[in-house]
Amino acid sequence: MKRILCPVDFSEASRRAIDHAIGLAHRYRASLTALHVANPALRSLPELAPMEHPFGHDELTRLHRETAAAFSRAMTAGLCVDVRVEIGRTDLEIVETATGMGADLIVMGTHGHGGFEHVLLGSVAEKVLRRAPCPVLTVPPHAPGPSALPYRRLLCAIDFSEWSLTAFELASSLAEDSHASLIALHVVEWPWSEPQPPRLDELPENQAEALAEYRRYVETSAADRLEMLVRDRPETRTHVTHGKAYREILRAAREMHADAIVMGVHGRSRFDMMFGSTTNQVVRHAECPVLTVRR
Repeated sequence: MKRILCPVDFSEASRRAIDHAIGLAHRYRASLTALHVANPALRSLPELAPMEHPFGHDELTRLHRETAAAFSRAMTAGLCVDVRVEIGRTDLEIVETATGMGADLIVMGTHGHGGFEHVLLGSVAEKVLRRAPCPVLTVPPHAPGPSALPYRRLLCAIDFSEWSLTAFELASSLAEDSHASLIALHVVEWPWSEPQPPRLDELPENQAEALAEYRRYVETSAADRLEMLVRDRPETRTHVTHGKAYREILRAAREMHADAIVMGVHGRSRFDMMFGSTTNQVVRHAECPVLTVRR
C-alpha cells in the first residue's frame, strides 16, 4: 500500500476519513493525495448539463488552501501529501484521479447529500465503490478513530462469489500483516421472508422433515466450504448464520467490536438499483469502516 487517495468535502464525515487515511499512511509509509472536487452541478441544480464552471481563481485558491489545511497534521509528521482541487462531477473525478495516480486505496467518508440533491445525485461513496480501480475504505462519521491501527479485529463477509473471495484474500493479508483476528462470515438467506421462518411444528410431518433436512444441508455445506477456504489459515475463525445478509453482517460486526468489515462489491443489477445491494446497506449503516473490494 504505497499510494492512498483521500477525497474531502470538509464535512465531519470526511474529517474522520482523513484521520484514518493519515493513520494508514503512517502505518504503511504511504504517500497521500488529498483531493477536493468542486462540483458545478451543486451550484446550478437542477441543470446538470455541461457548463462553464462558476469557480474563479480566488475561490479555487481558497479551496486548495483549505484542503491543505485539513492535512496539516500529516505534513507536520513528515508524510508526503499531494494536494489537488479538481472541477467536475465528484464521483467521476475521484475515480479518474485514483486511476491516473495508480492509487492502492481510496479512503473516504460516507457523507452524502440530503433531500433533493441525494435523490438526484445519489451517494458519492456508493458510486465510487462500484467504479473504483482499487479497494475503497469508507469511514462513517461516528466511527472510532484510527488509534487502534493496525486493525486488530476484522470481519470478512463471504458469499463464495469471485468478489467475496478476492475480498477474503485481502482481509487475510491485512490480518497477517497486523497480527489481527479474522472471522470469515457466511450468511444463509432462506427463500422466505425474514425474520420469521416457517415453524416446523406447524407444517405437515413430511414437509417439516424435508425442510429441516434442507436447512441442515445448506448450513453444513456452507460451513464446510468456509473451513476449506481457511484451512491454511489456522488463526481465522469461521461462522455461519442465517437471516438478511446485511443485518447479520452488521450484527456480527457490533458483537465482535470489529475495527473494520471487509467485503466484495458485486456488479449492479436493476434489482440493486431499486432496493440497494448488501454492500450498499452495510456501507450506509456500519458503525466501523468498511473496506470494499472489486475483482
